[in-house]
Amino acid sequence: MIRLENVWKSYTRGGHRTVVAAGINATFPSGVSVALLGRNGAGKSSMLRMIAGTMPVDRGRIWSTGTISWPVGFSGSFHAELSGAQNTRFIARLYGVDTDELMDFVGGFSNLGHHFYNPLRTYSSGMKSRLAFGISMGIKFDTYLVDEVTSVGDRDFKRKARRVFKARMADSSAIVVSHSTKMVLDLCDAGAVLENGNFIYYEDIRDAIEHHDWNLENGSRRIRQIG
Repeated sequence: MIRLENVWKSYTRGGHRTVVAAGINATFPSGVSVALLGRNGAGKSSMLRMIAGTMPVDRGRIWSTGTISWPVGFSGSFHAELSGAQNTRFIARLYGVDTDELMDFVGGFSNLGHHFYNPLRTYSSGMKSRLAFGISMGIKFDTYLVDEVTSVGDRDFKRKARRVFKARMADSSAIVVSHSTKMVLDLCDAGAVLENGNFIYYEDIRDAIEHHDWNLENGSRRIRQIG
């Protein structure tokens, strides 16, 4: 379970202030895959980073009862001069998992071939994402944070990524950010809508999609009110 208690967060970029969280109180229950929906710029990725602990909140607190992944597919903490294999070994040691098992999983899953042993600075963004997704899925977490990563790669890789993700969800939770309605219907049970710093949770993913679609169709000045 992940709990947000009176969480506030905003930032200013290019003279424009964005409110990500305006006193949010919310719970992501254990054992549930939740789609986090919202228009571009609503702060969905920032919310994932706050939950992961890589971005501080302005006020309030976020706590959990289990282990939480970094945002799946995020490769920002990788060392550019190390190879994909060396980065994998480093993370295995950092999280205390079997190095050889993680190496085998990531090497086979990522479809990097000989590039797995080349420096990360030679990778394309897609290659980095496939490596990061493989490492994330190769480590057992109670909750996975997923930010559009299953859209990376060709059709076969996307299919494989979804299979592995669903297998992990058999005994884990997830918070998923995606612009694909088809994807969230396929991967998620519940949903939440983030808009103008407000957060509304729905036990049925279809209700969350309906709310999100209404916001998109009616514009940012007419945000749907619930209750």
